[in-house]
Order: sequence, then structure tokens, then C-alpha cells
Amino acid sequence: MKVAIVDYDIGNVRSIINVFKKFDIEIILTKDKKDILEANGVVLPGVGAFAHGMENLKKYGLIDILNEYVKTNKPFLGICLGMQMLLEESEEFGITKGLGYIKGKIIKLPIKNDEKLPHVSWNEIKQKNIAWKNTILDSIEENSNMYFVHSFVAVPESESNILSTTEYGGIEFCSAVIKGNIYGTQFHPEKSATIGLKVIENFVKIVKGEI
Repeated sequence: MKVAIVDYDIGNVRSIINVFKKFDIEIILTKDKKDILEANGVVLPGVGAFAHGMENLKKYGLIDILNEYVKTNKPFLGICLGMQMLLEESEEFGITKGLGYIKGKIIKLPIKNDEKLPHVSWNEIKQKNIAWKNTILDSIEENSNMYFVHSFVAVPESESNILSTTEYGGIEFCSAVIKGNIYGTQFHPEKSATIGLKVIENFVKIVKGEI
């Protein structure tokens, strides 16, 4: 079993690689089409601006490769910026088209009080309408704390794609998404201590067909 972590020069992926190495699965950091399409699971990491992320995916010819991979219905996980790019578009620095796997858009977190942006903190994840069993949040207790670093948030068109929510600045926002075998987390599981490790472990179990 092999998980491919998409290499497109966005952010430090060393911590993600190190976390996956804790589990019994082969890890490869790659932008190669064959590696990605043959992988049993794919992770799209990322930090920074949406437009820069999409520009780099395009530059390396990865958009078509990821589109082809997604059609296989094999597990796919987007983390932070990687989650945001799963949606149709972002309003960060003007409108930029995303991968469009989940209907919806990315907007600046519309905080209502004196909280500051970016949202950099440990914060609780809550269940919305979808049971967490047999997902990347399987066996994780509601109100568990995850680590966040972001100013923009996902607004899926359908609540059926909202796996978890989090509250910050008086606003409830989507902190994890789901669509079939496509998952995304706004938080960083690789930086979220033991609970974050469980998210990665659950993804590995999904890849292996154990969940």
C-alpha cells in the first residue's frame, strides 16, 4: 500500500511525511503522474495563498493528474490550503478557480468580534449533520482540539459536505469536508498531537480498506 503526497513546492511537508511514517504504509513525495495514479491514497498538503497553490498545480501539470486520480474513487485528503483548493473558487486576492471537486467557495473568515486574523490557535471541532464513524474522524470525540493557521474558510454549497465545524470570532465555519472518498481538513492533523495522529491513522485505514 502506498500514499503519494503531492509535491508542488507549497509549504513544508516534512512534518506530514514524518507522521505518515508512523504507520505501516509506504510514503512517496512526488509530482509524477504514474506515482500518483498508482498510489492507493493521495494527500494534497499546502500553506499560503490559494492563487499561488493553483498556479503551482497548473505549472507542474498536476490538475489533470489529480482530476484523473479522483475519478478512480481512491481516497484523497486535502490539508489546509489543500482542503480549500478542493472547492470551486476562492475570493482571496480576487477570484481564483479551484479544483471543483466540492461545490462551494472560499471566503475570508468574517469574524464578528475583536478576534484577530489569521486564526492561529488550538480550537474545537464539532459534528454537524454527518456521523464521524467510518470517516477520517472515526473514534475522535466531539470538541477535540485541533491546530489551525488560516484566514480563509470553506463554504460548501451543501451541508452534506461539511464533516465538522469550528467556532472562531463569533462565527461557525467548516473545518473538515467530505465527498465520497474525498476528505479535507482546515486544521493541521500533522501538528495536532495525539488527536491529529488519529486522523492520519484513520486515513491510512481508509486507504487500506480497514474502515
